[in-house]
Amino acid sequence: MAEDLFLRDLWYLGARSATLKPGAMRRETLLGEPMLIGRARDGTAFALRDICPHRGVPLSAGKMLPEGTVECPYHGWRFKTDGVCAHIPSLVPGQDMDPARIRVRSFPVRERDGLIWVYMPASGHENAPPRCEAPEIPLKGATPRWVESQTFRCGIDHAVIGLMDPAHAPFVHGRWWWRVKIREKAKNYAPLPNGFVMTRHKPTKQAYKMLGGDVTTEITFELPSTRFENISGTIAGKRLDVIGLTVCTPRDAETTEVTQIFFWPAWLGFIKPFFMALGPTFLGDDRRMVELQREGLKFNPNLMLIQDADQPAIWYHRLKKAWSESVESGAPFANPVQERTLRWRS
Repeated sequence: MAEDLFLRDLWYLGARSATLKPGAMRRETLLGEPMLIGRARDGTAFALRDICPHRGVPLSAGKMLPEGTVECPYHGWRFKTDGVCAHIPSLVPGQDMDPARIRVRSFPVRERDGLIWVYMPASGHENAPPRCEAPEIPLKGATPRWVESQTFRCGIDHAVIGLMDPAHAPFVHGRWWWRVKIREKAKNYAPLPNGFVMTRHKPTKQAYKMLGGDVTTEITFELPSTRFENISGTIAGKRLDVIGLTVCTPRDAETTEVTQIFFWPAWLGFIKPFFMALGPTFLGDDRRMVELQREGLKFNPNLMLIQDADQPAIWYHRLKKAWSESVESGAPFANPVQERTLRWRS
């Protein structure tokens, strides 16, 4: 079932580096699968299927031993961080059984920029190398400066489309102290290797004024659910770069964890209170809206998308279809997005 619900052969956010100390491990659900995400005592992050092949007990309920193996709490079977069984305590001399022939499924992991990414291969591709690289923050020495994560009670598609929707802000986020004036907008879009970009432009939102008068931004989206906002400008003649990352991590068919992370140089720390005050509120607005949306979706209505305001959502569905077909056939991925200017009011 999970193979049909989620895109495979792609990287998903597994954890933030700061939340996983050496020798620690924890259970997560990723794309409907039980996942052990851990960090060896030498600092290396790893990911295993969180099921002992002996009797099905979650390995995350065990412990990590000093030599760097994960010990199952039921019978003490030990597994290396690559999934190979290293020891079965119940074996006695003379019994013809090689523990190294037993494996727990392991997953490729990339740790960079304070984030741990896990690669989820398609069925039959478990031993193939990743067909793309994990996302990388386009900022030298990138360190997460502000993080907010909330659980959306919805499937991955509704979470992604809700967050990329350019027309909802006046109605979902508008308040007496944060008024959004509706105006006509026109933005240029172009294809990326696995998605599309709203090309660099001068933003109209009032919040950007705190970063100076010459601020520009570009917004990118790439499969499976990675959105970057790359903000550039100058303050007092000093160049600044602020990177916003939004990732939707599907836990299961009806639960998506949405994480927003902002990166900026250390000297720009004075903007953090702004994010602390407003970030959880605005993300919470989006969460409450998809929860309200669930009330209508219970009746399985026919939904519609319109031009041009819903074009990013249309592209998202086309990208998913093209990627799935590429994974199934083995043919190179062909991006269906073409360069275009979109116009809408919001």
